[in-house]
Amino acid sequence: MVADEAFFITGASASTASNPNPENARRSLVMISVLIYHPEEGLILFETGAGKDYPKVWGPQLVDLFAREGYTEDMELDAQIKLTGNDIKDVKAVIIGHLHIDHAGGLEHFRNTDVPIYTHELELKHAFYSVASKTDLGASLGFARGIFLHHCPGHTPGLCIAQINLKDSGTWVLTSDQYVVQENYDSLAPQGWLTRDHHSWSQSNQMIHFLQKTTGAKLIFGHDREVLMRYKLAPSYYA
Repeated sequence: MVADEAFFITGASASTASNPNPENARRSLVMISVLIYHPEEGLILFETGAGKDYPKVWGPQLVDLFAREGYTEDMELDAQIKLTGNDIKDVKAVIIGHLHIDHAGGLEHFRNTDVPIYTHELELKHAFYSVASKTDLGASLGFARGIFLHHCPGHTPGLCIAQINLKDSGTWVLTSDQYVVQENYDSLAPQGWLTRDHHSWSQSNQMIHFLQKTTGAKLIFGHDREVLMRYKLAPSYYA
């Protein structure tokens, strides 16, 4: 998708006295889902992308802000999973870092199934209150052997990142939209218009930097096309 950089980079396209009417920069982004094979739990999906019929479901106003580009049917979630030799019906659990439609729209694939969907209770409440239960997940959760979820509020109140520890390729951190693009991580500055709580975002940011320093983790950001393209994509995988 394509969007104005000011949504996710603080000060992007800001005017100055010498340039009072700058041209707004627009950024080409990706929507990411990660399929994890766990030896005990089976296939686990981290986030789902926007789902089928994206423009129709989002509506013209939102699609005008976050426009789809370069779309082909083989980019759909079920088609990408099929590339790996699996079927979307084989997925045993879904983790949602946060419940914005570009990360959770694909949950439609799991309607009327018994596949469990995991998200932080604050995130569920936040999503329901925007359009309603109280069980505390805490700051971190050991989801399964080698998979940990860490509560990182800021972009949304209940956003969670996923830490995946693999035997050969080491630790990976899937940041969801704590970092939309790498500049958010590198600059230590909160996102632009999309950040709800700058203080919480900064605290989450410090925690993730410490996590990366102590584990040597590779980070996959919420929508950064250039970073994603450095790594293997389906049907290739990391062990």
